[in-house]
This record gives sequence, C-alpha cells and structure tokens, in this order.
Amino acid sequence: MDKKVHQSLLNWYEQNGRHDLPWRRTNDPYKIYVSEIMLQQTQVKTVLERFYFPFLEAFPTMEDLARASLDNVLKKWEGLGYYTRARNLLATARQCNKALPESAHELMKLPGIGRSTAHAVAAFAYRERLPILDANVKRILHRYFAVAERNEKKLWEYAHTLFDSSHPFEYNQAMMDLGSMICLPKKPLCELCPFAMSCQGRSTPLSYPAPRTSSVKPIRHRNIIVFQKEDKYALVQRETRFLHGLWGFFESEEADTRRLKHLGEVTQHYTHFTLQANVHLSNEETLPEGFEWFTLEEITRLSLSRADHKVVNLF
Repeated sequence: MDKKVHQSLLNWYEQNGRHDLPWRRTNDPYKIYVSEIMLQQTQVKTVLERFYFPFLEAFPTMEDLARASLDNVLKKWEGLGYYTRARNLLATARQCNKALPESAHELMKLPGIGRSTAHAVAAFAYRERLPILDANVKRILHRYFAVAERNEKKLWEYAHTLFDSSHPFEYNQAMMDLGSMICLPKKPLCELCPFAMSCQGRSTPLSYPAPRTSSVKPIRHRNIIVFQKEDKYALVQRETRFLHGLWGFFESEEADTRRLKHLGEVTQHYTHFTLQANVHLSNEETLPEGFEWFTLEEITRLSLSRADHKVVNLF
C-alpha cells in the first residue's frame, strides 16, 4: 500500500480524531476490553454518557468483575441491550483469573470475543500489529476497494491489504473515526476524506456495499400478567437464552385474561421482532413455578428488560 495513503490518514487522525475518548487514554487491557464489548452494536455517545464509567466504578478491575454476581452485572448493564455481552463479560472475567491473554489468537478463545474484538483489544492494549473490522471499517473497505458483495472473508483480506502495520494503534483508531465522522452510511463527506484521491468507490459511494434485502420485522403478540399480593408483585429470573438472567413478569401467548383487570399495553422493539403485549393484573396467589414476590422498592434493584420496566410504569 502506498505510504502516502497511510500518511494522509494519520494526518487526518492527528487533526480530527477523537483522542480524548477514555479508552484511548489508558493502557489498561481490562478497561479497553470493557469498552470494546460495550461498543458492539452501540454508539460511542451512548456508551460514554451512560454506561462506561458507572460500570467501571462498580467493577474497577477484572478481579472485581469475576467476584460479582450475574444480577449485579446485569443491573449495571441495564438499558444497554444485547445482554449476552454482559454475561460473556462475566464469564470471561471468571475464566481469565485476573488478566486477559495478550494475543488476539488467545483472546478469540474467550466467550463473546470474535475476531474483530480480539484484534481490537490486542492492537489497543498490547500493540499487536493487526487490523480490525467493525461496522465502520467494513463500510470504508467496501467503498475504498469498490466491493459491493458482503463477504466477510474477502473484507478481512482487504483489511490486511490497506493496513498500516507501522502504526497499528493510530491506524485502527483513525479508521473507526473516519467511518463514524466522514464515511457515513447515507451522506458520506467524500470531499473531506483523506482517501478521496485513492478511493475506488468515491463516484458512487452509496453503491458500496450493495443494499441489504429488506424484510418485514415480525410482531409477537403476548399477554403479560402481573400477579399481585398486597404490596408485592411476582417476577421470575429468565433462564431462556433471550434476556437470560433478567427478571420479568409472567408472559404468555394464550393466557385467558377475560376476568383480569387490563392495565394497558406495551410495545418494545428488538433487533429481530417487535413485542406487543396487553398487560393484565391478577390477584391469584398461586404462582407459576420459579416466580418470587417483590415489593416495588425491591423491584428497582432487580435487572429488568425495557419491556418489563414499561410494565412497572403501568402500576
């Protein structure tokens, strides 16, 4: 790769990069790792303003996280979504025995760490000379090499082709910032891009990658039944893969609610479906298996999904 291309990117990053992000101002592998997991599927602004610092305050080291309960970890993750990430963080902390491994190859063996995350942690924490391939970088590579096809294996090849092995830290950070600030999904600012002269897809950037085939997100209709006994309400800690570990109210597709008080409706949008539920109140004291009674004050200390928080607001 032409050194002028790399130098142009580094110059742009030096002047415009987000150098003040806290995970770029630390050499602590644990803090870098937490940021990388949080930034999966989540915008920098959301992570920075609401989750990164409170999580590290609660679990300042990997040892602290390893000793934490799943309930406490999920409570600190509450609202960030994709809760499998939090469960994997805890599993990794317990597996690692104080410290993360120092190579991408070993990092990929840990729960929830794919190739791009492993490369990112290794490059940023240990300065291993490896490219990353997050969503922003993928978009740049699609356009730079004019590749319409969504083929991850080929993108990794292009990632290594464009990679600046002399400046792995700065290059990877610059690529993420470039995708976030310049090479935007809908309105790329090509005239401001340091790759403007060498980008093969500059004339038609929105053609790369090829648009995904749109599909209609299914709607799941459910009945949520809130069991109440005096000032207590019944919840269960979920054991299914979806929302595993979070507490929730009784949910059914076919429950008979004709004699129950209707409290209202809740709608919650998830990645692959939308939940639409009618919420009902029941004074039946015989609970389904696994449910426990909690006061409203106790419920505030439990980790709940956004849909179940909406149910609480109907009380």
